[in-house]
Amino acid sequence: MPLKRITTTLALSALAAVAVSAIGWQVRAETNRVQFPNLEELVHYTTVRRGNVMEHIMTTPAAMEAVKNGQPIPAGTHFVLVDHRDGELYRYFVMQKGENWGADYDASRRTADWQFQWFWPDKSINMSENTARCQSCHRSQQGSDYLFTAYRIPRFSGTPVE
Repeated sequence: MPLKRITTTLALSALAAVAVSAIGWQVRAETNRVQFPNLEELVHYTTVRRGNVMEHIMTTPAAMEAVKNGQPIPAGTHFVLVDHRDGELYRYFVMQKGENWGADYDASRRTADWQFQWFWPDKSINMSENTARCQSCHRSQQGSDYLFTAYRIPRFSGTPVE
């Protein structure tokens, strides 16, 4: 086999390995600053039902007060979506806001200072979830501080809004 052909074959093999690694890397969970919160400290303010899926959405009392008063949601806030499928706990989606956390991401991906993580029922991180998908979807809610259900908070009076 001529040297040029061997070199070309090796270069293409290396390029393929890099491409496969890059694709594999993109579907892995990334390290971020989101911590699983103490759920007992959160307020369950709304429930969303879609077919066999029931989502309980919770946040901090401070976030509830801020939204009701038209104030910015404070750093340190968690929003948790508790996802049940067919009556069984399936997963937790956690959004957490931190001081200057947006700087951890490129501007094209940023959701202000919010970061996201997907946890299994045992509260371990789903290592095959790419949280860029969460950011991409929540970017559509920029006008409501990246929240889909903030408009329900003012209607909350002790019973979760549906």
